[in-house]
Amino acid sequence: MYQFTTLTAVVAPLDRANVDTDAIIPKQFLKSIKRSGFGPFAFDEWRYMDIGEPDMDCTHRPLNHDFSLNQPRYHGAKILLTRQNFGCGSSREHAPWALKDYGFDAIIAPSYADIFFNNSFKNGILPIVLSDDLVQQLFEEVEANEGYKLTIDLPSQTITTPSGQQISFSVDAFRKHCLLNGLDDIGLTLQHADEIKRYEDARRIAMPWMFND
Repeated sequence: MYQFTTLTAVVAPLDRANVDTDAIIPKQFLKSIKRSGFGPFAFDEWRYMDIGEPDMDCTHRPLNHDFSLNQPRYHGAKILLTRQNFGCGSSREHAPWALKDYGFDAIIAPSYADIFFNNSFKNGILPIVLSDDLVQQLFEEVEANEGYKLTIDLPSQTITTPSGQQISFSVDAFRKHCLLNGLDDIGLTLQHADEIKRYEDARRIAMPWMFND
């Protein structure tokens, strides 16, 4: 998994509250359990003017130019700025998969749905919680300044704006450790690979009838 330490990137604004996971990745795209390939369909119903279907070539689909992420000034953004209760609705893990595959490594919002919040960390996305006032300030600065970038420093838990303002944020120590070291659930388990092998070897000796080989 991607190791998150520091990130300096363009910010894309999504000025909507209560964005649910069906808006992030609509239900027709949930047939695959691979973590890749969902980026072109992220926010599909808002992003395009036609109806998206799995395995479509999105290269020439008609874009909704009123949708903020389609504006050229936000292309290549890796930080998503949004409003309250982001990621609400169903618990589909495909939502952070789609956001990650789109290119987002961090999200800034006043609040998140709990399951989406947890799933984001597990998939290498840093969801940052800031106050409504600070989020509003960032929306205004993004709107006023094309190419607006923030620097997110996870070790120091700070966000630095182009003017030099430093904003602190909180993050659980265990989740921080996982992001800094690029550890998902499988990676955490593999840290104990030697102990697991020793246990399996001892069990094979003690209970040989349980093994077919």
